[in-house]
Amino acid sequence: MAMKTLEYLPGITADEARRLRERGLRHTNQLLHAGTLHFDRDRISKKTGISTERLLYFAHECALLEISGMERFIPVLRRFGITDLKILKKQDPAPLHARLVAAIGMGAPTLPMVQYWISQARTCDMIEEYEPAASEISPSLLSQKVR
Repeated sequence: MAMKTLEYLPGITADEARRLRERGLRHTNQLLHAGTLHFDRDRISKKTGISTERLLYFAHECALLEISGMERFIPVLRRFGITDLKILKKQDPAPLHARLVAAIGMGAPTLPMVQYWISQARTCDMIEEYEPAASEISPSLLSQKVR
């Protein structure tokens, strides 16, 4: 698996890349593993000043880059609304393949490639989405008397 520099991430700024590098995160796979858990994204956010939402977005982008053979098709997949592994793993391979062929024509991925991506998405999806605790949503829920 080739290591990709942070500049592969769509929309990352030079300043964000610099701040992540200062924390020892030089490649997309390092950022993926460092940003898998909400707790870790929170810690990185405090050290870099990059929001946890932005770090979650980067983690999802890094995860897409981890799937072999998919990188050059990511912009097309993104146009289809497939922006992370959670969405990719729910796709039906044949219709997705047909959409890719219609959009790309010559040079589109084969059906076995698309099937492979989806199977990889199912095994690789480990990014924890943040679910706020009930107490964070509404402190009043905790103080209500139970009748």
